[in-house]
Amino acid sequence: QEKLDMSTYPVESIRNFSIIAHVDHGKSTLADRLLEITGTISKTDRNKQVLDKLQVERERGITVKAQSASLFYNHEGINYLLNLIDTPGHVDFSYEVSRSLSACQGVILVVDANEGIQAQTVANFYLAFEAQLSIIPVINKIDLKNADPERVEKQIEKLFDIPTDECIRISAKQGTNVEKVLQKVIEKIPPPQCNTADPLKALVFDSTFDHYRGVVANIALFGGEIAKGHKIVSAHTKKRYEVNEVGILTPNEQPTYKLYAGQVGYLIAGMKEVAEAQIGDTLFLYKQPVEPLPGFKSAKPMVFAGMYPIDQTEYNNLKSALERLTLNDSSVTVHRDSSLALGAGWRLGFLGLLHMEVFNQRLEQEYNMSVILTAPTVPYKAVLSSAKLIK
Repeated sequence: QEKLDMSTYPVESIRNFSIIAHVDHGKSTLADRLLEITGTISKTDRNKQVLDKLQVERERGITVKAQSASLFYNHEGINYLLNLIDTPGHVDFSYEVSRSLSACQGVILVVDANEGIQAQTVANFYLAFEAQLSIIPVINKIDLKNADPERVEKQIEKLFDIPTDECIRISAKQGTNVEKVLQKVIEKIPPPQCNTADPLKALVFDSTFDHYRGVVANIALFGGEIAKGHKIVSAHTKKRYEVNEVGILTPNEQPTYKLYAGQVGYLIAGMKEVAEAQIGDTLFLYKQPVEPLPGFKSAKPMVFAGMYPIDQTEYNNLKSALERLTLNDSSVTVHRDSSLALGAGWRLGFLGLLHMEVFNQRLEQEYNMSVILTAPTVPYKAVLSSAKLIK
Protein backbone atom coordinates (compact mmCIF):
# COMPACT_ATOMS: atom_id res chain seq x y z
CA GLN A 1 0.00 0.00 0.00
CA GLU A 2 1.14 3.47 -0.89
CA LYS A 3 1.47 5.74 2.15
CA LEU A 4 -0.68 8.87 2.29
CA ASP A 5 0.73 12.33 2.86
CA MET A 6 -1.45 13.94 5.53
CA SER A 7 0.30 17.33 5.56
CA THR A 8 -2.04 18.54 2.79
CA TYR A 9 -4.85 18.73 5.35
CA PRO A 10 -4.22 21.73 7.63
CA VAL A 11 -6.20 22.08 10.87
CA GLU A 12 -8.69 24.50 9.23
CA SER A 13 -9.89 21.81 6.82
CA ILE A 14 -10.42 19.05 9.41
CA ARG A 15 -13.79 18.23 10.95
CA ASN A 16 -14.20 15.60 13.68
CA PHE A 17 -17.77 14.51 14.33
CA SER A 18 -19.85 11.70 15.78
CA ILE A 19 -23.26 10.27 14.93
CA ILE A 20 -25.54 9.83 17.95
CA ALA A 21 -29.15 8.63 18.22
CA HIS A 22 -31.61 6.32 19.94
CA VAL A 23 -31.44 2.57 19.18
CA ASP A 24 -32.36 1.75 15.57
CA HIS A 25 -32.83 5.27 14.26
CA GLY A 26 -30.39 4.57 11.43
CA LYS A 27 -26.93 5.74 12.58
CA SER A 28 -24.99 2.93 10.92
CA THR A 29 -26.99 3.22 7.69
CA LEU A 30 -26.25 6.95 7.53
CA ALA A 31 -22.57 6.19 8.15
CA ASP A 32 -22.65 3.75 5.18
CA ARG A 33 -24.08 6.45 2.88
CA LEU A 34 -21.48 9.02 4.02
CA LEU A 35 -18.70 6.49 3.32
CA GLU A 36 -20.17 5.89 -0.16
CA ILE A 37 -20.61 9.56 -1.08
CA THR A 38 -17.00 10.36 -0.20
CA GLY A 39 -15.81 7.35 -2.20
CA THR A 40 -14.32 5.65 0.86
CA ILE A 41 -16.13 2.42 0.00
CA SER A 42 -17.58 1.46 -3.39
CA LYS A 43 -21.36 1.48 -3.89
CA THR A 44 -22.78 -2.04 -3.73
CA ASP A 45 -25.89 -3.60 -2.24
CA ARG A 46 -23.71 -5.46 0.27
CA ASN A 47 -22.86 -2.24 2.14
CA LYS A 48 -24.96 -2.74 5.22
CA GLN A 49 -23.54 -1.52 8.53
CA VAL A 50 -19.94 -1.49 7.24
CA LEU A 51 -18.60 -0.12 10.52
CA ASP A 52 -20.20 -2.89 12.59
CA LYS A 53 -17.26 -5.27 12.34
CA LEU A 54 -17.84 -7.59 15.32
CA GLN A 55 -19.69 -10.85 14.73
CA VAL A 56 -22.10 -10.11 17.57
CA GLU A 57 -22.98 -6.73 15.97
CA ARG A 58 -23.73 -8.42 12.65
CA GLU A 59 -25.89 -11.12 14.24
CA ARG A 60 -27.95 -8.79 16.40
CA GLY A 61 -28.00 -5.82 14.05
CA ILE A 62 -26.86 -3.44 16.81
CA THR A 63 -23.73 -1.35 17.26
CA VAL A 64 -21.67 -2.28 20.33
CA LYS A 65 -18.31 -0.61 19.69
CA ALA A 66 -17.81 2.93 18.48
CA GLN A 67 -15.89 2.78 15.16
CA SER A 68 -14.12 5.60 13.40
CA ALA A 69 -13.41 6.26 9.73
CA SER A 70 -11.69 9.12 7.88
CA LEU A 71 -13.42 10.54 4.80
CA PHE A 72 -12.00 12.86 2.13
CA TYR A 73 -14.52 15.30 0.67
CA ASN A 74 -14.15 18.21 -1.73
CA HIS A 75 -16.46 21.13 -0.92
CA GLU A 76 -16.32 24.34 -2.97
CA GLY A 77 -12.85 23.50 -4.25
CA ILE A 78 -11.28 22.77 -0.86
CA ASN A 79 -10.32 19.23 0.18
CA TYR A 80 -11.65 18.41 3.64
CA LEU A 81 -10.68 15.58 5.96
CA LEU A 82 -13.75 14.43 7.89
CA ASN A 83 -13.30 12.03 10.80
CA LEU A 84 -16.55 10.22 11.47
CA ILE A 85 -17.24 8.12 14.58
CA ASP A 86 -20.31 5.88 14.57
CA THR A 87 -21.56 5.24 18.12
CA PRO A 88 -23.93 2.71 19.76
CA GLY A 89 -27.47 3.74 20.70
CA HIS A 90 -28.23 1.36 23.58
CA VAL A 91 -28.06 2.82 27.06
CA ASP A 92 -25.88 -0.15 28.04
CA PHE A 93 -23.12 1.22 25.83
CA SER A 94 -23.41 4.91 26.72
CA TYR A 95 -19.81 4.83 27.97
CA GLU A 96 -18.66 4.22 24.37
CA VAL A 97 -20.59 7.33 23.31
CA SER A 98 -19.10 9.60 25.99
CA ARG A 99 -15.60 8.40 25.03
CA SER A 100 -16.13 9.07 21.33
CA LEU A 101 -17.38 12.60 21.99
CA SER A 102 -14.06 13.49 23.62
CA ALA A 103 -12.37 13.24 20.21
CA CYS A 104 -15.02 15.36 18.40
CA GLN A 105 -16.01 18.99 17.91
CA GLY A 106 -19.56 18.30 16.77
CA VAL A 107 -22.28 15.67 16.40
CA ILE A 108 -25.03 14.63 14.02
CA LEU A 109 -28.13 13.89 16.09
CA VAL A 110 -30.32 11.45 14.15
CA VAL A 111 -34.04 11.21 14.94
CA ASP A 112 -36.49 8.76 13.36
CA ALA A 113 -39.29 10.59 11.49
CA ASN A 114 -41.67 7.82 12.51
CA GLU A 115 -40.85 7.38 16.21
CA GLY A 116 -39.82 10.93 17.08
CA ILE A 117 -37.61 11.72 20.05
CA GLN A 118 -37.01 8.76 22.37
CA ALA A 119 -35.17 8.21 25.64
CA GLN A 120 -31.64 7.74 24.27
CA THR A 121 -32.05 10.68 21.89
CA VAL A 122 -32.43 12.89 24.95
CA ALA A 123 -29.64 11.21 26.94
CA ASN A 124 -27.16 11.38 24.05
CA PHE A 125 -28.16 14.98 23.27
CA TYR A 126 -27.25 16.00 26.81
CA LEU A 127 -23.90 14.16 26.62
CA ALA A 128 -23.06 16.25 23.54
CA PHE A 129 -24.54 19.43 25.01
CA GLU A 130 -22.47 19.14 28.20
CA ALA A 131 -19.34 18.65 26.11
CA GLN A 132 -20.26 21.93 24.32
CA LEU A 133 -20.28 20.39 20.84
CA SER A 134 -22.10 21.81 17.81
CA ILE A 135 -25.21 19.77 17.12
CA ILE A 136 -26.71 19.12 13.66
CA PRO A 137 -30.24 17.65 13.89
CA VAL A 138 -31.10 15.15 11.13
CA ILE A 139 -34.54 13.58 10.62
CA ASN A 140 -34.16 10.12 9.08
CA LYS A 141 -36.55 7.60 7.46
CA ILE A 142 -38.73 10.18 5.66
CA ASP A 143 -39.39 7.49 3.02
CA LEU A 144 -41.66 5.50 5.41
CA LYS A 145 -45.38 5.97 4.84
CA ASN A 146 -46.09 6.83 8.49
CA ALA A 147 -43.28 9.37 8.66
CA ASP A 148 -44.28 12.73 10.11
CA PRO A 149 -41.17 14.97 9.92
CA GLU A 150 -43.11 18.14 10.84
CA ARG A 151 -44.20 16.71 14.18
CA VAL A 152 -40.62 15.60 14.90
CA GLU A 153 -39.24 19.04 13.97
CA LYS A 154 -41.60 20.64 16.49
CA GLN A 155 -40.48 18.11 19.13
CA ILE A 156 -36.82 18.97 18.50
CA GLU A 157 -37.56 22.69 18.78
CA LYS A 158 -39.56 22.25 21.98
CA LEU A 159 -37.16 19.86 23.76
CA PHE A 160 -33.73 20.93 22.52
CA ASP A 161 -34.39 24.56 21.58
CA ILE A 162 -33.04 24.04 18.04
CA PRO A 163 -34.96 26.06 15.38
CA THR A 164 -36.94 23.87 12.93
CA ASP A 165 -35.22 25.30 9.84
CA GLU A 166 -31.91 23.78 10.99
CA CYS A 167 -33.23 20.21 10.73
CA ILE A 168 -32.23 18.24 7.63
CA ARG A 169 -34.75 15.68 6.38
CA ILE A 170 -33.08 12.61 4.89
CA SER A 171 -33.60 8.98 4.04
CA ALA A 172 -30.35 7.18 4.79
CA LYS A 173 -31.59 3.97 3.20
CA GLN A 174 -32.28 5.59 -0.19
CA GLY A 175 -29.59 8.23 0.15
CA THR A 176 -31.99 11.20 -0.19
CA ASN A 177 -30.44 14.53 0.90
CA VAL A 178 -27.39 12.88 2.51
CA GLU A 179 -25.01 15.21 0.59
CA LYS A 180 -26.62 18.09 2.50
CA VAL A 181 -25.52 16.54 5.79
CA LEU A 182 -21.87 16.59 4.69
CA GLN A 183 -22.09 20.24 3.62
CA LYS A 184 -23.73 21.15 6.91
CA VAL A 185 -20.92 19.35 8.82
CA ILE A 186 -18.35 21.54 7.05
CA GLU A 187 -20.30 24.78 7.64
CA LYS A 188 -21.50 24.18 11.19
CA ILE A 189 -18.79 22.20 13.01
CA PRO A 190 -15.65 24.15 13.98
CA PRO A 191 -12.19 22.76 13.15
CA PRO A 192 -10.21 21.41 16.15
CA GLN A 193 -8.41 24.03 18.28
CA CYS A 194 -4.78 22.97 18.07
CA ASN A 195 -1.47 23.72 16.46
CA THR A 196 1.15 21.59 14.70
CA ALA A 197 3.93 23.74 16.16
CA ASP A 198 2.98 22.71 19.73
CA PRO A 199 4.63 19.68 21.37
CA LEU A 200 2.95 16.33 20.67
CA LYS A 201 -0.19 15.62 22.70
CA ALA A 202 -2.29 12.61 21.75
CA LEU A 203 -5.39 11.20 23.47
CA VAL A 204 -5.92 7.43 23.39
CA PHE A 205 -9.69 7.06 23.06
CA ASP A 206 -9.92 3.40 22.04
CA SER A 207 -7.70 0.39 21.46
CA THR A 208 -7.82 -3.10 20.00
CA PHE A 209 -5.50 -6.07 20.26
CA ASP A 210 -3.84 -7.64 17.23
CA HIS A 211 -2.13 -11.01 17.76
CA TYR A 212 0.74 -10.15 15.43
CA ARG A 213 1.39 -6.48 16.05
CA GLY A 214 0.36 -6.01 19.67
CA VAL A 215 -1.92 -3.19 20.75
CA VAL A 216 -3.39 -0.86 18.11
CA ALA A 217 -4.32 2.43 19.83
CA ASN A 218 -6.83 4.87 18.31
CA ILE A 219 -5.57 8.39 18.95
CA ALA A 220 -6.79 11.96 18.48
CA LEU A 221 -3.97 14.51 18.17
CA PHE A 222 -4.45 17.72 20.17
CA GLY A 223 -1.08 19.16 19.19
CA GLY A 224 2.16 18.43 17.36
CA GLU A 225 2.79 15.63 14.90
CA ILE A 226 3.81 11.98 15.10
CA ALA A 227 5.69 9.70 12.71
CA LYS A 228 7.41 6.32 12.57
CA GLY A 229 10.58 6.27 14.67
CA HIS A 230 9.45 8.89 17.19
CA LYS A 231 10.11 8.03 20.84
CA ILE A 232 6.94 8.51 22.86
CA VAL A 233 6.03 8.23 26.55
CA SER A 234 2.71 7.35 28.12
CA ALA A 235 1.62 9.83 30.80
CA HIS A 236 -0.17 7.05 32.67
CA THR A 237 2.47 4.30 32.90
CA LYS A 238 5.58 6.48 32.22
CA LYS A 239 6.83 3.79 29.82
CA ARG A 240 8.77 4.63 26.65
CA TYR A 241 7.94 3.27 23.19
CA GLU A 242 9.16 3.65 19.64
CA VAL A 243 6.46 4.25 17.04
CA ASN A 244 6.34 1.48 14.41
CA GLU A 245 3.43 2.67 12.31
CA VAL A 246 0.88 5.50 12.19
CA GLY A 247 -2.08 5.86 9.89
CA ILE A 248 -5.74 6.64 9.44
CA LEU A 249 -8.76 4.34 9.37
CA THR A 250 -10.69 4.44 6.11
CA PRO A 251 -12.59 1.86 7.81
CA ASN A 252 -9.53 -0.34 7.14
CA GLU A 253 -6.07 0.68 8.31
CA GLN A 254 -4.21 2.90 5.86
CA PRO A 255 -0.60 3.73 6.84
CA THR A 256 0.56 7.37 6.44
CA TYR A 257 3.94 9.10 6.75
CA LYS A 258 2.82 11.29 9.63
CA LEU A 259 -0.22 12.35 11.58
CA TYR A 260 -0.68 16.04 12.37
CA ALA A 261 -2.54 18.04 15.02
CA GLY A 262 -6.32 17.76 14.77
CA GLN A 263 -6.26 14.42 12.96
CA VAL A 264 -7.64 11.13 14.22
CA GLY A 265 -5.90 7.85 13.45
CA TYR A 266 -4.19 4.80 14.85
CA LEU A 267 -0.74 4.08 16.23
CA ILE A 268 1.27 0.89 16.73
CA ALA A 269 4.21 1.21 19.09
CA GLY A 270 5.12 -2.29 20.23
CA MET A 271 2.88 -2.26 23.31
CA LYS A 272 2.74 -5.95 24.19
CA GLU A 273 0.51 -5.87 27.24
CA VAL A 274 -3.11 -4.88 26.91
CA ALA A 275 -3.01 -2.83 30.10
CA GLU A 276 -0.43 -0.45 28.59
CA ALA A 277 -2.84 1.29 26.24
CA GLN A 278 -4.97 2.79 28.98
CA ILE A 279 -8.05 4.46 27.50
CA GLY A 280 -8.04 8.18 28.32
CA ASP A 281 -4.23 8.22 28.47
CA THR A 282 -2.08 11.00 26.97
CA LEU A 283 0.98 10.25 24.82
CA PHE A 284 3.83 12.75 24.39
CA LEU A 285 7.35 12.87 22.94
CA TYR A 286 10.26 11.68 25.06
CA LYS A 287 11.82 14.61 27.00
CA GLN A 288 8.94 16.93 25.97
CA PRO A 289 6.39 16.32 28.71
CA VAL A 290 2.96 18.00 28.46
CA GLU A 291 0.04 18.48 30.83
CA PRO A 292 -2.03 15.27 30.47
CA LEU A 293 -5.51 15.63 28.97
CA PRO A 294 -8.40 15.06 31.37
CA GLY A 295 -9.37 11.36 31.19
CA PHE A 296 -12.91 9.98 31.18
CA LYS A 297 -15.34 9.67 34.03
CA SER A 298 -15.33 5.98 34.86
CA ALA A 299 -18.57 4.14 34.16
CA LYS A 300 -20.74 2.97 37.02
CA PRO A 301 -21.76 -0.71 36.74
CA MET A 302 -25.40 -1.54 37.51
CA VAL A 303 -25.60 -5.33 37.16
CA PHE A 304 -23.20 -7.85 38.72
CA ALA A 305 -22.63 -11.51 37.83
CA GLY A 306 -20.09 -14.17 38.76
CA MET A 307 -18.00 -15.75 36.00
CA TYR A 308 -16.22 -19.09 36.42
CA PRO A 309 -14.31 -21.35 34.03
CA ILE A 310 -16.14 -24.63 33.27
CA ASP A 311 -12.90 -26.47 33.95
CA GLN A 312 -10.43 -25.06 36.52
CA THR A 313 -7.47 -25.90 34.25
CA GLU A 314 -8.78 -23.19 31.87
CA TYR A 315 -8.40 -20.50 34.57
CA ASN A 316 -5.27 -18.83 33.14
CA ASN A 317 -6.54 -18.82 29.55
CA LEU A 318 -9.78 -17.26 30.69
CA LYS A 319 -7.83 -14.70 32.72
CA SER A 320 -5.89 -13.49 29.68
CA ALA A 321 -9.04 -13.48 27.51
CA LEU A 322 -10.84 -11.37 30.13
CA GLU A 323 -7.93 -8.92 30.32
CA ARG A 324 -7.93 -8.44 26.55
CA LEU A 325 -11.68 -8.03 26.33
CA THR A 326 -11.87 -5.57 29.23
CA LEU A 327 -9.23 -3.47 27.45
CA ASN A 328 -11.56 -3.29 24.49
CA ASP A 329 -14.61 -2.61 26.65
CA SER A 330 -13.29 -0.77 29.67
CA SER A 331 -16.69 -0.13 31.24
CA VAL A 332 -16.68 -3.68 32.71
CA THR A 333 -15.32 -3.95 36.26
CA VAL A 334 -13.53 -7.15 37.33
CA HIS A 335 -12.93 -8.40 40.90
CA ARG A 336 -11.53 -11.79 41.85
CA ASP A 337 -13.97 -14.07 43.56
CA SER A 338 -14.21 -17.72 44.56
CA SER A 339 -17.09 -20.01 45.36
CA LEU A 340 -17.18 -23.39 47.15
CA ALA A 341 -19.04 -25.08 44.31
CA LEU A 342 -17.42 -23.48 41.25
CA GLY A 343 -13.86 -22.72 42.39
CA ALA A 344 -11.91 -19.60 41.53
CA GLY A 345 -13.47 -16.98 39.27
CA TRP A 346 -14.41 -13.31 38.98
CA ARG A 347 -17.23 -10.98 39.80
CA LEU A 348 -17.98 -8.74 36.86
CA GLY A 349 -19.95 -5.48 36.85
CA PHE A 350 -21.85 -4.51 33.68
CA LEU A 351 -23.86 -1.46 32.65
CA GLY A 352 -26.93 -3.57 31.90
CA LEU A 353 -28.25 -7.00 30.89
CA LEU A 354 -27.67 -6.55 27.15
CA HIS A 355 -24.11 -5.48 27.94
CA MET A 356 -23.64 -8.71 29.90
CA GLU A 357 -25.02 -10.90 27.10
CA VAL A 358 -22.89 -9.20 24.47
CA PHE A 359 -19.75 -9.50 26.62
CA ASN A 360 -20.37 -13.22 27.11
CA GLN A 361 -21.00 -13.70 23.39
CA ARG A 362 -17.76 -11.91 22.52
CA LEU A 363 -15.80 -14.15 24.91
CA GLU A 364 -17.15 -17.19 23.08
CA GLN A 365 -16.72 -15.88 19.53
CA GLU A 366 -13.43 -14.02 19.77
CA TYR A 367 -11.60 -16.14 22.36
CA ASN A 368 -13.33 -19.58 22.21
CA MET A 369 -14.04 -19.44 25.95
CA SER A 370 -17.17 -21.05 27.36
CA VAL A 371 -17.88 -20.02 30.92
CA ILE A 372 -20.39 -20.44 33.72
CA LEU A 373 -22.19 -17.15 34.31
CA THR A 374 -24.24 -16.87 37.50
CA ALA A 375 -27.61 -15.12 37.56
CA PRO A 376 -27.12 -11.35 37.55
CA THR A 377 -27.79 -9.43 40.75
CA VAL A 378 -28.09 -5.76 41.62
CA PRO A 379 -26.80 -4.46 44.98
CA TYR A 380 -29.30 -2.29 46.87
CA LYS A 381 -28.65 0.06 49.72
CA ALA A 382 -31.58 0.50 52.09
CA VAL A 383 -31.75 3.39 54.54
CA LEU A 384 -33.29 2.16 57.77
CA SER A 385 -35.19 4.42 60.13
CA SER A 386 -32.85 3.31 62.92
CA ALA A 387 -29.20 4.38 62.90
CA LYS A 388 -27.86 1.13 61.40
CA LEU A 389 -27.05 0.71 57.67
CA ILE A 390 -27.32 -2.71 56.05
CA LYS A 391 -25.87 -3.28 52.58
